[in-house]
Amino acid sequence: MPFGITTAAASFARVALANVTRPYPHKFDHLTVAGPEPEVGDHVALHPVFFGSYDWHSAVHMHWLLARLLRLHEDVPEAAAIAALFDDRLAVGPLAVERAYLGSPAGKTFERPYGWAWLLELRAELERLCPHDKRAYAWAAALDPLAGDLAERCAAFVGSAPYPIRAGTHGNTAFAAILALDFARTCGHAALEATIQDAAIRWHAADRDAAVAYEPSLTDFLSPILATATLMGLVLPETSFTTWFDQFLPRGLGCLAEPPRVVDRHDPQIAHLDGLCLSRAWMLRRIASGLPAGYPRTAELLAAADVHLEGGLPRTVGGDYVGEHWLASFAALALGDVP
Repeated sequence: MPFGITTAAASFARVALANVTRPYPHKFDHLTVAGPEPEVGDHVALHPVFFGSYDWHSAVHMHWLLARLLRLHEDVPEAAAIAALFDDRLAVGPLAVERAYLGSPAGKTFERPYGWAWLLELRAELERLCPHDKRAYAWAAALDPLAGDLAERCAAFVGSAPYPIRAGTHGNTAFAAILALDFARTCGHAALEATIQDAAIRWHAADRDAAVAYEPSLTDFLSPILATATLMGLVLPETSFTTWFDQFLPRGLGCLAEPPRVVDRHDPQIAHLDGLCLSRAWMLRRIASGLPAGYPRTAELLAAADVHLEGGLPRTVGGDYVGEHWLASFAALALGDVP
């Protein structure tokens, strides 16, 4: 469902615009390959597009949030500011610098797989925006070379991985595959789509009796169990998914139906749990949408989604920067229409 009210969209737009243009504080992630590199001290020079929002991947998904707002709320008061930012950032020159970095020895595994997947999801959102805003064609075309590189890199990584990464944080392969699959289907990348489908079956077709009592961990912003189920709902036919889901969670959601308790929202790792509320809400709704009409457990899934959304949404704007630099984009997932 789209955002409920335009004022919420405006709040998200303001926080995203502030974050993507704020270079500090910044968590600098760089692999030094051959020796001292004094010139790498300025992260803005290396990442002229995605330098804000504390870290590279958060900057990417805050740009995605802005693109989504333009599509779902074209009359948002910040629309002109968003377009001006995209004209400046999503342009051939600065994106070529980003592409060069990710193509360098230091960038070989930079932001794998989470940042890669969010970059592909940004490209998918621009594709959806194009029919509504003709300016998006230029932004999408400028992003295409980098997105193409990362699509190939993602396919190679996913295609060769014998095991998934079942983490509740950035390494989670199911979450990355969900976003990358949306890109593949939206932008017509058949090879990547087939690779992800094959990997999902290889990784998770035999998964049974998920141990819900082991979630969450203290720093999770994703649910490994729900991410797995969401991915399988996207790659299996409805009947097959229903059978798989009944075997995967045979006794219901258990503690997955309960929002996590956040004891310190000033701690950048513990504050991840607010994001877990939002990502769970999103995944629970996605899982429910893949099940047949009249499925007896749908009400449990949707009730849990509502409780998690209610718990996470108030934390998206106006809190500590450790949460505010990224949470609004996860709220947009939970409130939005796709992926």
